[in-house]
Amino acid sequence: MKLLTSLVLVVALSGCSEPELTLSDSEISSIEKVFSAAEQSPEVMEKWARSCALCHVNGEGGAPKMSDSGAWKPRIAQGNAILYTHTLEGLNRMPPLGYCMDCSGEDYATLINLLVGRTQ
Repeated sequence: MKLLTSLVLVVALSGCSEPELTLSDSEISSIEKVFSAAEQSPEVMEKWARSCALCHVNGEGGAPKMSDSGAWKPRIAQGNAILYTHTLEGLNRMPPLGYCMDCSGEDYATLINLLVGRTQ
């Protein structure tokens, strides 16, 4: 009975890992268009200050710190589409939409660029 219980537990826990995110070429293309339209503005900076900054300035909850190239390099390597999708859907301890309930797609792209250290 212990063996059966252990096997059930192992099978159940094996489904707990985060599934790999895959996006179609058209989804990636659409997201890249959003990034090309992104630009900083005082309104976006206000959104950054009340949402992203909460975790990304000091690395709260394991969040990569703003402009920490070592922390962001592997994330950047995944591409804008993955960064964008993780922001919208949430990842690990970051909630969906990253606390910015009134951000547009362009706002998110601008904020991601700002966090990873890309200047515009």
